[in-house]
Amino acid sequence: MASKTELKKLPNAELRIGDKTWEFPVVEGSEGERAIDITKLRAQTGHITLDPGYANSGSCTSAVTFIDGEEGILRYRGIPIETLAEQSSFMEVSYLLIYGKLPSAAELAQFEASIRRHTLLHEDLKRMYSALPKDAHPMAACSTTVGALATFYPDSLDPRDPAQIDISIQRLIAKLPTLAAYAYKHSIGQPFLYPLNSLDYVGNFLRMMFGNPCEEYDVDPVVKKALDLLFILHADHEQNCSTSTVRLVGSSMVNLFGTISAGINALWGPLHGGANQAVIEMLESIAEEGTSARDYLERAKSGDESARLMGFGHRVYKNHDPRARVIKKACDEVLERMGIHSKLLEIAKELEEITLKDDYFVQRKLYPNVDFYSGVIYNAIGTPANMFTAMFAIGRLPGWIAQWKELHQDPSFKIGRPRQIYTGPTNAPYTPIDRR
Repeated sequence: MASKTELKKLPNAELRIGDKTWEFPVVEGSEGERAIDITKLRAQTGHITLDPGYANSGSCTSAVTFIDGEEGILRYRGIPIETLAEQSSFMEVSYLLIYGKLPSAAELAQFEASIRRHTLLHEDLKRMYSALPKDAHPMAACSTTVGALATFYPDSLDPRDPAQIDISIQRLIAKLPTLAAYAYKHSIGQPFLYPLNSLDYVGNFLRMMFGNPCEEYDVDPVVKKALDLLFILHADHEQNCSTSTVRLVGSSMVNLFGTISAGINALWGPLHGGANQAVIEMLESIAEEGTSARDYLERAKSGDESARLMGFGHRVYKNHDPRARVIKKACDEVLERMGIHSKLLEIAKELEEITLKDDYFVQRKLYPNVDFYSGVIYNAIGTPANMFTAMFAIGRLPGWIAQWKELHQDPSFKIGRPRQIYTGPTNAPYTPIDRR
């Protein structure tokens, strides 16, 4: 595992409350980010900080992912996302994130072989799907079945045993595509396909999703390449909602399966992983209204709440989303390869063209982000909208695992326990039930 760079210590910061002054350390990370270390704030001053949404609070130090939102930079273990997208594969990126270094050819081959050996599900676990309604959301099914893996592998639940951690990692990465594909097959009443170990990771998933037992399934290399690229771009994104959930839940010392189940639920929310699904729902809404992309954008510019622009801009990236630049080319290649000319995709291309040139959107940095292009790609290859987030989860899994491992290897490990400022009643009386 790659070691973290030691924090650089800078001159202390001073905090003055009334006539008292305290000093707190200021530290700097390897990319120049600075923080005031308030670890001893409450003990020394009796005060805490109030930061709803934690937008100004660092919950940890991390060597996994670096983001510079102002400059549009994303790096995994120091390597630019553009380089990894061009030269690497999702399996190699998974190894990089989890083990802190690029693997040798032998290490990567062994890692991939182990993943292939663990794709199969226990038959009793498969039967769990029969208890779910046909319209069960795939994220609910994935969270449920990932959590259930802990009941099938009670021999590998210790979060501090390296051997147990490694086998749990391999099982999770191998089985999540199977679990997600089965959630889809269950929803449409088709039989489950057993994994085929002669296929690679993405090819196997595509076959289990879109194949059937009646005929051979040929994996389209353009589609496979695009999906592998999407998984790379989604693999980690610093301390976002689901990753912070993984760290917080993991800090209770729960096993990896239970932790990742919680992360899947966090990703499910429409403000997080559901953004690419919202893109398709927006396109469907435009198509149903019979309006044009330009008219819709004019309504969005006027502040019309019925014309919300989904898949544009980003909370973190203030200039551009580096992942969107990478995936745009793959998006064009998939659309050309599939030869699809649907109304939704026509609207998407028109929205993209207008927003990249219109001064209103350019000045406000409302550029198409990775969710816009990923939603278009998923739609083009025939993925139902409710499966988008499950596919996002497959890509994000190695990042969650890497962050979970780093949490447990941190010398300052402790259970997460945020503070609060209480605003409720004070010393309220109890009223007996017969007097209420």
